Formats: sequence, C-alpha cells, structure tokens
Amino acid sequence: MTAYELTDHTYDVVVVGAGGAGLRATFGLAEAGLSTACLTKVFPTRSHTVAAQGGISAALGNMGADDWRWHMYDTVKGSDWLGDQDAIEFMCKEAPAAVIELEHYGVPFSRTESGKIYQRPFGGMTTHFGKGIAQRTCAAADRTGHAMLHTLYQQALKHEASFFIEYFALDLLMQDGVCRGVLALDMANGTLHRFRAQKVILATGGYGRAWFSCTSAHTCTGDGGGMVLRAGLPLQDMEFVQFHPTGIYGAGCLITEGSRGEGGYLTNAAGERFMERYAPNAKDLASRDVVSRSMTVEIREGRGVGRHKDHIHLHLEHLGADVIKERLPGIAETARIFANVDVTREPIPVLPTVHYNMGGIPCNVHGEAVTRSNGAEQIVPGLMAVGEAACVSVHGANRLGSNSLLDLVVFGREAARHCAATVVAGAPQPKLRADAAEPALARLDRLRHARGTRRTSEIRLDMQRIMQSDAAVFRTGATLEEGKRRLAQVFDSFADVQVSDRSLVWNTDLIETLELDNLLGQAVATMHSAENRKESRGAHAREDFPNRDDEQWMKHTLCWVDERGASRFDYRGVHLETLTDEVESIPPKARTY
Repeated sequence: MTAYELTDHTYDVVVVGAGGAGLRATFGLAEAGLSTACLTKVFPTRSHTVAAQGGISAALGNMGADDWRWHMYDTVKGSDWLGDQDAIEFMCKEAPAAVIELEHYGVPFSRTESGKIYQRPFGGMTTHFGKGIAQRTCAAADRTGHAMLHTLYQQALKHEASFFIEYFALDLLMQDGVCRGVLALDMANGTLHRFRAQKVILATGGYGRAWFSCTSAHTCTGDGGGMVLRAGLPLQDMEFVQFHPTGIYGAGCLITEGSRGEGGYLTNAAGERFMERYAPNAKDLASRDVVSRSMTVEIREGRGVGRHKDHIHLHLEHLGADVIKERLPGIAETARIFANVDVTREPIPVLPTVHYNMGGIPCNVHGEAVTRSNGAEQIVPGLMAVGEAACVSVHGANRLGSNSLLDLVVFGREAARHCAATVVAGAPQPKLRADAAEPALARLDRLRHARGTRRTSEIRLDMQRIMQSDAAVFRTGATLEEGKRRLAQVFDSFADVQVSDRSLVWNTDLIETLELDNLLGQAVATMHSAENRKESRGAHAREDFPNRDDEQWMKHTLCWVDERGASRFDYRGVHLETLTDEVESIPPKARTY
C-alpha cells in the first residue's frame, strides 16, 4: 500500500455533515463549551436541507386550534403504527419551543396579518384526532430549508465551532467496539486527517441517489450509512422509502406538498380530481404514501396524462398570480426552469419520485447509535446519529410532510444536550492505535488505484435502474427476488471498477467511486429488507402481501451487509410506551397500546 501521511486532530465531539441536523448539533455543542469540529463535503449552506420547501411542523395554533397530542396522533398514524411512540411524543412536545427558538435565532418565517408565524396545512396533519385539517406547518414562503440552514450556520459560526469544509469522511475509527473518531480526506489539497473524539455524530443525510429518479441532490449518497455497515453495524427499517407524489416529470425536482396545502390539486387525463375517490376526507392532502400509490394506480390503469399517459397534472393556476408570488415563488421558478410551465396558466406534469429514507442508523431518543448482539440491544459507545441518516424512529413506515425539518432541529438539539450532559470538556482521550486507520487507508488505496474495466458511472446507473424498477412504489416477491439477483451482479461488478485519476487533489472520479461504495451497501440493505418483510405497511407496498400484519411484523428490521453483499437480519421491538402519561388525554381509540 502507498504510504499516506496523516494529520491528527483532537476534539470533544466531531459532527459529520452540515445539513440542518448537523448544524443544530454543532452549534449546540459549541454553545455548551465543548470543542467541536464539523466535517462537511460541501459548503454548509449547500447541504441538501437548503432544498426543503414546504415548512416545519409544530402545534403552535396560530391559524386555528392545535395540540401537540393531535400532532403525535397524526405522526403515529402516519407511521402506520411502526413509529416509536416515546420518540414521537418527545418530538411533537418539543416542536413548538424548537420553532420559536429558530425564530429567535433569525429564521425569517412568513407572517400572518397579526404578525404570528404563518402556518399552512400539510398531508396527514389533522385536528381533534383526525376530525379536521390542521394548519400546522410553519413556512418561510416555499424556501423554509434555505432560511433554516443559513440561520443555523450563522449560529454555529457565532459560537466558534470549527468547520472543515470540503472534507470527505472515509470511515469510522473503531477500536474494540468503540467509535474513537473518523478518517477524512481534504478534497482541496489531498491530505488525510484523523479526527479523534469522545463522540462522533453522523448527520450525513439520506441515500436517495441509489434510485434513478429522486428529489435528492447528487451529494445524497448516504455516506454515514455506508461507514456504519463497514464498521459491522446494522441499519434499521431500510425497506421503507418514501416516494414524494409530486416530482417534476422527467427531472425529479421536488414540487412541495405546500403547493397542495395552499389549494393545489391533482387531475388525471379526464381532468378528474381522482384523490376524492382514494381519500374522500383528506383528498389531495392525504399522506404521501397514499397519494403516490393513487397516482401510480391512475397511470397503470391508463388514466395518466401526456403522450405516453405516464404522469399526472398538478394544478395551481386557480390560486392566482398574487398568491403564487407570495406563498410559492420558488415553485413557480422551478416549474418554469425544469418543466417549461407557467404555473399561473397551466398545470405542472408530476410523477412520484424517491424523496426520503425512513430507515437509517438505529438510535435512541438521545441520538446514541444502537445495535443488537447475542439477542440483546446495546448502545454503540462513542457513536451517535441525527437527521435523515438516523432512524429514531419517529417516522416509522412513512414520514408525514414537514416532520423532517422538525426531526432535524429537535434531535440535533437533543444530541447536543446529551453530549453536554455526558462529555467532559477537554477530558484526556485514549491514544488511537498506530494501525487504527489502516483498514480505511487500504480501501482508499485499492479504489484509488482500481484498474478495472467498468466506469463508476456505468455501475451507478445499473444500480439506479434496478432500484427504480424493483424497489418501487409497488413491490412483489418476484420483482424483489429479481432485484436481489440483479443487484448482486452489480455489487460484484464493483470489484471491476475503473478509476482513471490517481491523484488525491480534487479527484471527483475517486470521490464518486467512494460514494458509490456507500450507496451499494444501502441499496442491498433496502432490496433485501423489502423482500424479507412479508406485509404492506406505510411506504412498503407488497402486492403479494397487501395487508398489514401486526402479529408478525410489528417490529423494526435490523440489516447487516458484509463486504460480499450478503445480508443478515435481526429485529427490534416497536416502542409502544410513551415517555410520560400526558398522552392519557388522547381518546382510547386514538392510542395503539
């Protein structure tokens, strides 16, 4: 192996990722007086949270009666009963304070005429335990993520956190089952860095780029999940992948659910508002899994629009130019650029597209990573996860729109709080073994000098097409078995990858190959977990097992994937007990335990 010179750094806590969860954790840690490093492969304000449009949910009650218990009920129901109710209670109860805190930090929320934070309705959000429609989603026009990300970055700078920008995290540094740090590559100058820390917090986002059509940025390659699998740890509930109903046809770019919250609606080729048939009460504001499947059925049965009858129309033109300009300016711009559509005059062509990964690194309500060994659940010392990279699990089998931004800030803050309570600032740390980084360096060296016959882009495209066709909105045992077989061939072909650039300085060929390695493990975990779960629940729709089976499958899947692409499974129970007895005011029928 080529000799690599390493630069060593020591911090109390290292955060990997600078999206909403990573930045909220970073500045919370710095504010608590812990020496904190944040590693990010893109400039912080280019992290994918910047693309979040619709808003962040909280039962503020600014636009009508609301209660965190109603929010909790909606989230449990939306999760198709797979969400952990202790974590959901924590998130929904903390939501109002978290949003007010964001406002005080500087997030420029849209306002009502009386000056309160503006809130719009979103799919699955109700009042009185499903009886009415809640206006619960706090919005900064349709650029809420953009506003939040800039504010959180400013707060992190204010509290003097250390940023290592355009550093690519290669692997966790594990010693005797304890996470001691992370190895990273400075992409700008090609130097390698070992970061030693008492805690490593992974906030690396989802792995949407495993699919051909997704709303995710090209950076969403699930790097944290890849590192966790290589460390011999499991990922949880990977079969649950959310398809957003309204990605722009042909481009995949997101059209926020907020557009339907403002009064937008879907039609088929006959001009029929078909959601009234599938969800008579919620209609176009049904939960995302319901709307995505309804659209897919319309297209399958020949009622799609366009020359190939393969998409659906989303109408906003009836809202009027003034409302669109005030509430949905970014959507108008996106539709004009990517669909050549003037939303004040014509509908937007849309299609369900991969949007969010409910699965991820299993962790508890504090963000501590967990695993199972010898039949018992264990905390992984030194390792934490937050945001889309994590699986707390507050989203269960299906996430409600606008709960993702809430997840980021609530659990990013809680991870920082937990570290502040358990980490001693400046405490001496055990020395890393001299060979602590050798496995990661050997992998880097092998891929850097790979002289196979297949380009990274070819292997990636094969993977994406298989995931798009066989891990889709609807699934069957036959398509999943075929998907496993075809994906195994792609996984094996990675051994024949070709990297033409041998340098370490701004080597995008190498970086994309490292990202593909991360994606492949999670693609395998998703396909195998989907074949393994013999029921339909939330975003996991099996046509050969169309019903939910609580007796057999009311449990979280844990999936390990080894270096050969083989998987094994174990399970965690769903937490049906809540943190407090405050939910006793929920009617008995609304509870699930």
